[in-house]
Amino acid sequence: MKSAVQSYLESLQDHISSSIEKADGKAKFAEENWQHHSGGGGRTRVLQDGATFEKAGVNFSAVSGILPEKMAARMNVRATPYFATGVSVVIHPYSPMIPTVHCNYRYFEQYDSEGRVINAWFGGGADLTPYYPFLEDIQHFHRVHKAACDKHRPDYYPKFKAWCDEYFFLPHRNETRGVGGIFFDYLSDDLAKTFEFVKSCGDAFTEAYLPIVEKRKREPFGEKEKRFHRLRRGRYVEFNLIYDRGTLFGLETRGRTESILMSLPKEAGWEYNYAPEPNSREAELYKCLRPRDWLNETAI
Repeated sequence: MKSAVQSYLESLQDHISSSIEKADGKAKFAEENWQHHSGGGGRTRVLQDGATFEKAGVNFSAVSGILPEKMAARMNVRATPYFATGVSVVIHPYSPMIPTVHCNYRYFEQYDSEGRVINAWFGGGADLTPYYPFLEDIQHFHRVHKAACDKHRPDYYPKFKAWCDEYFFLPHRNETRGVGGIFFDYLSDDLAKTFEFVKSCGDAFTEAYLPIVEKRKREPFGEKEKRFHRLRRGRYVEFNLIYDRGTLFGLETRGRTESILMSLPKEAGWEYNYAPEPNSREAELYKCLRPRDWLNETAI
């Protein structure tokens, strides 16, 4: 299983990378190969200062070692030998009219002292973080992921959509990070079928996101919109550094710091006690920062 998953995730990294380069039309990904101190390593790919994308990261890793006690306790498992492989994507466009997007798909195995698998599971998902929301874009993103889920089980989309709303939530702000998508973790039943589901979701990513990029990249904006963009990116940073499991896992297992933190935007801002003007376009976003049944909405 682990070799099949690793092979698929490497090909997914290649597909997403080439699709992002094509959509940008100017910049190319810089690639760095790295080794993990306890085994394995990865390929970090970062694109910066493109025509459309300010910063985009598409990372692959496959690492092994002994799970640190602190991380094992957080995961509610024993500190045993492990293998983990995954692809992580975060894209920050220049334009505040184009949403930030994230996806991550991963596989994890634990072993006993004789090298036998004692635990194995998949996790992952994709979510959208707009700044100036357009209902049709939000619905497109959700519709594509629902179709990927529905190929496998009809209960997957509602279950994993709700899980996404719960996971990508900033309790200290009392708001969701964005407008959600799907999220799941610790899926361990029937690994072969779950792997097929993960592949459907991974393959759906570019279809879910790139049409939004193409539609919005010519929308006008000015310094007012960029200021709001920077402030909202600050919330993205807060989530990734305080709550994100992938960030915490990478740091706890002493992964490559630059690769782990590629998810952060080049520019973000924090202004004391900021609040949008009532009835402004900026205020409209805050209507979106709570769980909503997006596929059945008729207005923001």
